[in-house]
Amino acid sequence: MSQSERPVISHVSIGTNNFEKATAFYDRVMASLGFEKTMEYPGAAAYGRDGLPIFWVQTPADGEDATVGNGTHIAFDAQGRDMVHKFYEAAIAAGAQGQGEPGPRADYGDAYYGCFVRDLDGHKIEATWWDMSKM
Repeated sequence: MSQSERPVISHVSIGTNNFEKATAFYDRVMASLGFEKTMEYPGAAAYGRDGLPIFWVQTPADGEDATVGNGTHIAFDAQGRDMVHKFYEAAIAAGAQGQGEPGPRADYGDAYYGCFVRDLDGHKIEATWWDMSKM
């Protein structure tokens, strides 16, 4: 992969106040999208594909409580509508709060299909699939 083909973002980290519950949640949810745990350290775990750590869940390094950013959300790449549904179902079953069931969103364009949930710490996360044939 050339430097110009690399993604804009290397990885994303979110904080948690209950590492064990958070990693149990993300073990289920990330597996629904074909991601696996790629690294784990005391208080930190990473998920990704092909061994690359793309998404981290961790206790804050400064020892303070983790907080949620208002207006912030993280979207995970799904590989089809079925995978968006699997993500939503896995997240709800693992204790997430629904924030938008799987489906198209007219405001985002014809190619968009996705869903939103809040994880156990209140972070807004999304699974999205872009139908490139509609772009």
